[in-house]
Amino acid sequence: MKQISSDIIDFLHTQSFVIVSSLDERGFPHSSCKDIVKIDPDGKIYLVDVYHGATVANIRRNPQVSISAVDEHKFIGYCLKGKALLMSEDISQEIIKTWEDKITSRLTKRLLRNLSENKSRRHHPEASLPFPKHIILIEVEDIVDLAPFNLKKGV
Repeated sequence: MKQISSDIIDFLHTQSFVIVSSLDERGFPHSSCKDIVKIDPDGKIYLVDVYHGATVANIRRNPQVSISAVDEHKFIGYCLKGKALLMSEDISQEIIKTWEDKITSRLTKRLLRNLSENKSRRHHPEASLPFPKHIILIEVEDIVDLAPFNLKKGV
């Protein structure tokens, strides 16, 4: 496993979600949005998956995945590549609490933004998400800095 720097950990924690890419039965990339609930600097990333769909089937067939996140405003991003493990047994209360806090924060931000923009919305997607089905553990093997070469730190 590859160590994850504190800069990358901090960046990932500021993201609302990450894009997880797996390979389908024909070898084509499949991308889906997932929430990060825990990152260990030693190279482990824990994602909550609330659905039991294509990503799970793909990981069972081929555990090679990547996680991508970008910040368009700061023009930075990372792609972390590694192997995924499905953890369907008991999901710890710590993980559930972290996920619930993220969903509550995202819902609050959406409501406040709608109020400040004087928009009335009846549908708030976060409020109707199902309970997490399982955790996807990614063991990171490689990290790619997606920033253009001339904008990378230290260049």
